[in-house]
Amino acid sequence: MVLNSIEKLLEKYENGETSLKEEQVLKNYFQSDNVAPHLEMYKPMFDYFLVNKEEQFTKDVPLKTKKTYLYQWISVAAVVVLLLGVYFGTSTNRQDLGTYDDPQLAFNAFSKSMNLISKEFNKGASTVGYLEEVNKGTSTLGYLNELENSTQIIFKK
Repeated sequence: MVLNSIEKLLEKYENGETSLKEEQVLKNYFQSDNVAPHLEMYKPMFDYFLVNKEEQFTKDVPLKTKKTYLYQWISVAAVVVLLLGVYFGTSTNRQDLGTYDDPQLAFNAFSKSMNLISKEFNKGASTVGYLEEVNKGTSTLGYLNELENSTQIIFKK
């Protein structure tokens, strides 16, 4: 009767369904010398739990962390680099950026630059004309795939 109840408790223990009182019954049973031979494999596990319960951590745990100011110095260095970049970036000589006072001159310069852009764009677009031929070839491959599917259907039957 006792062995039967111990086996049931072990099954509950393995499923994680035991209470603390039931676990204490199991611990007491496996500490005794009259453990059934087919349950001997559980004895080292419960012996380990008993020994482990008595262990204590003896080292000191530091509660205060060591403060490192590395991140603070990195942020200070980053701010200094930014400020130097802004200072030297804005203090360079102001150059004439091609602004025009006369609207007609501005329009002529704009037209000239747009003409140049248009020529270069057309030159690039003409070299891409071969892509249309590639599209024709891929559509022909689509017809070949349909023919292959049809022949597979014929030869499978």
